[in-house]
Amino acid sequence: MKTGGVRWAGPRFARVALLARVALAVAEEDIRDIRGPKAVAAGSWVVYAVLVGILLAALLVVYALRRRRNRGARPRSLTLSEETLERLDGTRPLMQPATAREFGIAASEVIRNYVEKRFDVVATQRTTEEFLQGLLLQSSNETLARHRSLLEGFLQQCDFVKFAGASLAVTDMEALFQSARGFVLETAAAGPASA
Repeated sequence: MKTGGVRWAGPRFARVALLARVALAVAEEDIRDIRGPKAVAAGSWVVYAVLVGILLAALLVVYALRRRRNRGARPRSLTLSEETLERLDGTRPLMQPATAREFGIAASEVIRNYVEKRFDVVATQRTTEEFLQGLLLQSSNETLARHRSLLEGFLQQCDFVKFAGASLAVTDMEALFQSARGFVLETAAAGPASA
């Protein structure tokens, strides 16, 4: 069959006709009217809103309780003498004959730092002799001058361990530790240094 030079028979025609029908069906399906709103159960959103409200209220209560508890638990700052005693206690693990030199260095450094901060004198950048000589010349640090002999004995013993390589028994290191502790306690109890 021929119509205007186009052949309408055969498998090719069938495929084209099928594609045309499919395109027409898709076009008809695409141009449908909108559908109405779907019905939602009236109480379902209320339940969710109540649950969210309860959860928010619980979180606010937990937050308020934590803030209240943390406000009262603020740690107080340590005084210079308390901080020094803690640092001095940190040298205790070194109080063994094998680590006597390290103990002497650490304990001496703790006390020298304490003296610098407490009495406003240079103690860490000087030798023991320079430091002790400076104490004799300074009359403004009466508290420090009163405890000069205790401090001198401690620093010389530390120098002996640090520089002479002497080994101390645990009892000697304990005595050295107690003299440093006593120096801090006595000078802290004396009140502020007179300037």
